[in-house]
Amino acid sequence: MSLFIKKPLAQLLAQAGDSDKGLKRTLGAGNLVALGIGAIIGAGLFVRTAAAAGEAAGPAVVISFIIAAVGCAFAGLCYAEFASMIPIAGSAYTYAYATMGELVAWIIGWALVLEYALGAATVSIAWSEYLNNLLGGVIPYSLSHSPFEYAVNRMIGGELKLISTTEVLASDAIVHQGIMNLPALIILLVLTLVLIKGTSESAGLNAIIVFIKVVIVLVFIFLGWSYIKPENYVPYTIPAGTPGHDTWREFGWGGVLGGAGIVFFAFIGFDAVSTAAQEAKNPKRDMPIGILGSLVVCTILYVLFSHVLTGISNWQEFKTVGKEASVAYAIKTYMQGYEWLEVGISIAILAGFSSVILAMLFGQSRVFYSMANDGLIPKVFSDLHPKFRTPYKSNLILFVFVGVFSGFVPGSMAGDLTSIGTLFAFVLVCVGVWVMRVKNPELKRAFKTPLVPLVPILGIIVCSLMIAGLDPYTIMVAVIWMAIGLVVYFTYSRFHSYLRKNS
Repeated sequence: MSLFIKKPLAQLLAQAGDSDKGLKRTLGAGNLVALGIGAIIGAGLFVRTAAAAGEAAGPAVVISFIIAAVGCAFAGLCYAEFASMIPIAGSAYTYAYATMGELVAWIIGWALVLEYALGAATVSIAWSEYLNNLLGGVIPYSLSHSPFEYAVNRMIGGELKLISTTEVLASDAIVHQGIMNLPALIILLVLTLVLIKGTSESAGLNAIIVFIKVVIVLVFIFLGWSYIKPENYVPYTIPAGTPGHDTWREFGWGGVLGGAGIVFFAFIGFDAVSTAAQEAKNPKRDMPIGILGSLVVCTILYVLFSHVLTGISNWQEFKTVGKEASVAYAIKTYMQGYEWLEVGISIAILAGFSSVILAMLFGQSRVFYSMANDGLIPKVFSDLHPKFRTPYKSNLILFVFVGVFSGFVPGSMAGDLTSIGTLFAFVLVCVGVWVMRVKNPELKRAFKTPLVPLVPILGIIVCSLMIAGLDPYTIMVAVIWMAIGLVVYFTYSRFHSYLRKNS
């Protein structure tokens, strides 16, 4: 039997209509937009803006955000067509199963683990770091870092810094060894329990979190506008010959494109909306609104935020100071009298991280739910709670899996794997829409991607270029991960596939 056996659309649509046995339909358009905003606005807004300005784009980082948003919009339009046409949990995995066959569906489902599970782990580690900073470092190093991390306090002026083993043995120093990242595990557990309790409860918490961080962002934009110095926008792009900006991607309009590559990852997460298709009250209408609406809202906020930040503080300062605390630096240095906003920004970052983790855990459990319903992974991942009708066993298993990474592995090891999994999914969704238009033009589509095949082709090109721009190490690790996935498919999934058994 072919490796590319496709799941009949009639079967998928029958699943979508069986709401009595499946996931509970509780989400409206507003909930879906909030879910998308919750997944998108995280550290990307507060951290990557300054990084892109200082490393490549200068004040023109505003245009970098617009370019990145356009690239996401191509994929978002394709997601919207699929989500309105096939309102089933599973996102890109489900779409691939219907258009390109089982093997491709498995590959994309396996790749989504990089986006959602490792993404949740990476963000939970960052959440722990920001919480400790907000609390003034009261959490012991041993309980906020993995066993593979250590720091040294030489007790010279109380300064904590990394030094070599030779220096440690030759000086009066105290070595701090990590044991586990306890705050990261705690936030994962809390959000896992919220997800088990129910989708509407999760959406409610997410809406509160989204409200908090959007208010903080708007307050910064509103108050910071009067502190803008027009001279900080001149020149608008980084001039050629600027020290430290040697390649074409680090100055001029090439730098603007380079900046787009950096800030693109601040948009990751809108596709998590599509995993909620089976829990939407009116998916044919609400899914496009949720996907594209969250993209539009976040793009507007990103553009305004980056314009104000680079207007308050000169882009060159972000090369040497500020870094991850760039927004706090700009407030402290140039917005005297609004120091309290620093604390607000830290709270907004924590809120942003929390909603991103929630969306990632939600998305991963729904992908697993669909894969288990198809027999490609064990049935335990599709077991629903008798009262809450949520995939609670999948959530608990996912907590353990993600917890291993977040509690005992340094965040840097996850790296850009989250990004490559996302971009790969984007490419295949764009391909899938094109294939479906050619092979099934008669199907009713509540939302239609405009200018097919131009929009899907542009989405494929932009996302493929983003993948090619990632570092070779990340691509190598992703290839190894996919090889492991193929072993699992050919030794387990292929023989347990319900579609194969019933064909």
